[in-house]
Amino acid sequence: MLVLKLLESESKYGYQIIQEMKEKSGEIFLLKDGTLYPILYRLEEDGLVVSKWREPIGRQVPRKYYQITASGKQTLGQIQARWKQISDGIKKIMEE
Repeated sequence: MLVLKLLESESKYGYQIIQEMKEKSGEIFLLKDGTLYPILYRLEEDGLVVSKWREPIGRQVPRKYYQITASGKQTLGQIQARWKQISDGIKKIMEE
């Protein structure tokens, strides 16, 4: 869910995803390469993201960018709706 959400607005490369997840979560989610790339590969196999190599500009190295697909956006919406139900249920229990 979180990887798809980070890709919702624009395509990103792996290290960029790791850094954004770290920053946006207040360092709660600290992914390593060995964790993120299997997730990205699975999302790609499932048709939720596509990847594309971009040529380097200047002294940059080639990077593989990941982009969410229409199916990925639909799935993200479903997951977010379910997550809201779960978090609302937890909140109700915790506030008792």
